[in-house]
Amino acid sequence: MGTRKTEQWRRNLAVLWLGTFIAGMGFSEIMPFLSLYVDDLGTFTKGQLTIYSGVTYAATFLVIALVSPLWGKLADRKGRKLMLLRSSMGMAIVIGLMGFVTNIWQLIGLRFLQGFFAGYIPNASALIAAETPPEKSGNALGILTTGYVSGNLIGPVLGGILAQVFSIRWTFLLTGIFLIIVFFLSATLVHEHFTPISKEKQAQAGSFLRQVENPTLIIVLLVSTMIIQMGNNSITPIISLYVKQLMNNTGPITLVAGIIAALPGLSTLLAAPKLGEYGDRRGTQRVLVFGYVFAVLMYFPQGFVSSVWLLGIFRFMIGVSDGALFPAVQTMLTKNSPHSLTGTVFSWNQSFQALGSMFGSMLGGLVANWFNYNGVFTFTALTLLLNFLLLWWLVPDIRHWRSRQAN
Repeated sequence: MGTRKTEQWRRNLAVLWLGTFIAGMGFSEIMPFLSLYVDDLGTFTKGQLTIYSGVTYAATFLVIALVSPLWGKLADRKGRKLMLLRSSMGMAIVIGLMGFVTNIWQLIGLRFLQGFFAGYIPNASALIAAETPPEKSGNALGILTTGYVSGNLIGPVLGGILAQVFSIRWTFLLTGIFLIIVFFLSATLVHEHFTPISKEKQAQAGSFLRQVENPTLIIVLLVSTMIIQMGNNSITPIISLYVKQLMNNTGPITLVAGIIAALPGLSTLLAAPKLGEYGDRRGTQRVLVFGYVFAVLMYFPQGFVSSVWLLGIFRFMIGVSDGALFPAVQTMLTKNSPHSLTGTVFSWNQSFQALGSMFGSMLGGLVANWFNYNGVFTFTALTLLLNFLLLWWLVPDIRHWRSRQAN
């Protein structure tokens, strides 16, 4: 029986790694040309194009932030596998339909719907966290992280090739087909040992924070997810402009900016499984502390480099801190929450991550406008430092090296 269970969680991990890889690739491959697609849908001034592009981008994250907790509650009542199927099929239809829009409002409407159906990756994380033995959960979540990170890495490149060879509209259709493949993989190969929780029991138990042993820890970890994601996304709006400045507006700027943007994902891919495994052996808190300190030390110098090569080295190092921080936060959420609330907690985590994406993009642009590009890196480093100090102060557990196991 033990061998069978071991085989099942390992197979779940392999299938969901592939699923999150395809999902991450599918979501990210449409991002590089979304503003170009907006431009094709009407005759806009530069100001209108900027606003419409911003609204189109933000719409999905806004809806994700609002609806994720509701989907999480449903996941704990009906099972995470059902949520995987809902998300993959819903996203396949919505993204496929984006290839047929004729005006900007139809696209914005579908982007809202995309946020409504989102949730494949957090539900995959929740299922892995629930089905994996506690002593292996950090390593398993670290491995799963590499699935969507590598998908996000490959997605923009693949999207650019597809858009060039076929068209932007065809890229949406092909993304929809990829997500249908994810639906069938999840439906046929993923197994979940799930005991449903009735609506009455959920209502009786009250809010999920009342059911956890350390609500302060959960709240601080969720806010930390938002701040880590905010730090990543604050750099996104300015990275290509900063590369252009460092290269004195000469040379293959677009290519170099693309490589620089991809470097953190590459190092996350390499670092996350090893750091997750180390956390399982030596304590997840230790990995979390390392992630924050290392991120702060790597962000500060980026605003003062004089060479694009140095920027590339520091951006690569940021991926190592991401490989420590995201899986460590998820592992600590898992180990400090009741098994029956895994879906709820991971959906709240997705909600806060979506808020981080929204706030990061907006604040990155504002800070760059006020303090130039180097100000964004300093702002991000200071924000992460404050987040770490808050975590250290409010959660005494963080100061203990030995990770507590749930139940």
